[in-house]
Amino acid sequence: MQNLSSDLARFTIDLKHEDIPEAARKEAKRFLLDSVGCALAGWKNEDMQAMHRFIANLGGSPQATMIASGDRTNAANATLMNSSLIRALDYNDIYWVQDPNHPSDLIGAALSAGEANRSSGVEMLTAIVLAYELEMRWCHAATPGIREVGWHHASLTQFVSPLVAGRLYGLDKDQLVAALGICGSSHFTLGGVVAGHLTNMKNLADPLAVQAGVLAAEMARQGVTGPEEVFEGKEGLLEVISNVGWDLDAVRQRLGENFIITDCSYKAFPTEALTHQPITGVLSLREKHSIDPGQIAEIEIRTTTRGADILSDPSKYQPDTKETADHSLPYVIAAAAADGYVLPESFSEEKLFDPEIRRLLPLITVRADPEIDALFPEVKRAAIKITLQDGSSYETVTDVAKGDPLNPLTDAELITKFRANASAVLDEAQMNQVVERTFELEQTEDITDYMQLLF
Repeated sequence: MQNLSSDLARFTIDLKHEDIPEAARKEAKRFLLDSVGCALAGWKNEDMQAMHRFIANLGGSPQATMIASGDRTNAANATLMNSSLIRALDYNDIYWVQDPNHPSDLIGAALSAGEANRSSGVEMLTAIVLAYELEMRWCHAATPGIREVGWHHASLTQFVSPLVAGRLYGLDKDQLVAALGICGSSHFTLGGVVAGHLTNMKNLADPLAVQAGVLAAEMARQGVTGPEEVFEGKEGLLEVISNVGWDLDAVRQRLGENFIITDCSYKAFPTEALTHQPITGVLSLREKHSIDPGQIAEIEIRTTTRGADILSDPSKYQPDTKETADHSLPYVIAAAAADGYVLPESFSEEKLFDPEIRRLLPLITVRADPEIDALFPEVKRAAIKITLQDGSSYETVTDVAKGDPLNPLTDAELITKFRANASAVLDEAQMNQVVERTFELEQTEDITDYMQLLF
């Protein structure tokens, strides 16, 4: 058997648009539309403005367009900006088996590398499908997931981004193996970026690994080499991260035969993925029983150990930044109970210190449930109990969040989410054009034309 780098390089070269099922192609376009909307909504965030200033100061050849601003820079820096925008609100997609991941972060590489190479819509769509098929399979490769032993999922993204970019740069097999070795040996990310009090790195970790893939592809194109056995070789992945069980065949499994992009979930809420089932449950109880938040005496959430630990540590009961709040299970539950929704506006400066949300925070108890832990990660259950001041209580158990393939966003719901997000930058006519052109992406001859719609 060839080493995994060679196998992935061959798949990257051999994948043909006509071999991709229509359902997978459509899902790629839906994820593109969702991601563009998330990027536009994140543009005015303080951290994104800081990133734009940083990237603008770097300069660079005008190879690719940055979403929202319309400014141009080199492909690698445009990738960093666009991936950061997609990730900014934690509102893009989620796939979680052993490891979690957000495959749409890689769309930033497809957009920028595609534009730098004057790629067609068909070529970019194929690269997006490639990104999902590889990124999602890496979530199956380690048991337990590497996140469980302290590594961030950007450590897996580094194995995919050079292939996505390399596909659009037209790299040959040896160059793709080199790009994978360059990137895959140099961008491991500590889980500390999403633990405790959170900083801007929570949303920048994965985009940095995406940008690294573009840089690696460009380096390999110029003849720079990298480790050819970054996975199985001496001091490679398997040897260095040895406190998990690796199954590299899970990455190879049925590549090009079974397209799993259709198994990825959309986010109905701009929050950390494990908060979605509890939010869904609280909103359901609030609506079903017409609960007045002013009458709530206690909200008890039973969830995984991770939800009770990382998402509910003491810092999460006193969030003072968006980054901490959207990864705080108590905060998002308080917001859902108080307002009947969790939207990007739920993390504004005003909302972070909203008196009603602050009143509810200490009334929320989060407990780890061993029975729920036993189901994880196949089932991400949350059990919710709301007790009112008169002693009455209401309970529910939620396994499937809105946006999951078992409870999907329809095209109409997805477009509604896109419009709500994109309206931060685009007018009605522009939004209509983006929706139309995204669903007809195969007709685009040069992706630069599509990028001109995004600012």
